[in-house]
Amino acid sequence: MLHLRVIAPVDRSTEVVDLLSAEAGVTHLAVLPGAARQPPGDLILCDVVRESADRVLRELRRIGVDTSGGIAADDVELTISAAADRAAEEAPGSGADAVVWDEIAAKTGEQTELSGTYLVLIVVATMIAGIGVLLDQPILIVGAMVVGPEFGPLAALCVALLRRQLGAIGRSVQALVVGFLAAMVATVLSTWALTAVGLVSREMLLAERPLTDFIWRPDALSWVVGLLAGVAGMLSLTSKKSGSLVGVLISVTTVPAAANVAVAAAYGAWDEAGGSALQLVINLAAIVLAGLLTLVVQQVWWWGLARRSRRPATG
Repeated sequence: MLHLRVIAPVDRSTEVVDLLSAEAGVTHLAVLPGAARQPPGDLILCDVVRESADRVLRELRRIGVDTSGGIAADDVELTISAAADRAAEEAPGSGADAVVWDEIAAKTGEQTELSGTYLVLIVVATMIAGIGVLLDQPILIVGAMVVGPEFGPLAALCVALLRRQLGAIGRSVQALVVGFLAAMVATVLSTWALTAVGLVSREMLLAERPLTDFIWRPDALSWVVGLLAGVAGMLSLTSKKSGSLVGVLISVTTVPAAANVAVAAAYGAWDEAGGSALQLVINLAAIVLAGLLTLVVQQVWWWGLARRSRRPATG
């Protein structure tokens, strides 16, 4: 359930209240006339079940509340109310499967920024994976997967493609390209430094590495893993069921592949660098494709649900 705080101009307050009152998924409606000061207007509070939230937000934007007033939404962790239970029963669909598109757009929009924190995390993750590759240590590879932040821009790219937002597409691609390039350059330099002090060597790369050699040997399963990772990651985002294991799955052949490219390039093992680069490209493409298709399926599903319930479609 979401808690909405709506500031509506006085001349539109009645329309907003009528809209909310007519929605079966809205409950705990309260109106504080003239309470808002910036921008001025009436403060309207309500709770809305997640399966109705997207429709309510869409209608509020349709009547211009977002431009002449304001809308804020927060997750409600606990609600003890018979009225809330009735709202959940009457609203079509399941709250666990509901997609609030404005929430997803806001969440992923933050991930398109090429921030210092993002760059540090992806550099650190790739350097850890680079050491894991040389030592043939899956534990280090998994650690790098957990640290890797690249699913943020990947998810943002999927949402931007669905909504045809060219600016967000460009920012997402920039974050991915700059992030991976910076991470690989840093890993090349760290590999040279570790080699200079005698901690690693080229022989470690060329030796048999049965636990991690899949990273630079792409095959048909690379597409399968990437597609599954994209589906899992997008569902975790839209259903708010994210967790560290999802992060591991998403990074399974992105950060490690980038690290293997860098380490192989540092030692001049160009065949291995090329295989790792292909693995990286395959999995990035598969994750984006699967994530986009997952969003499309969810959108079509909710359109169909809206038609069956004889209510306006959302998306």
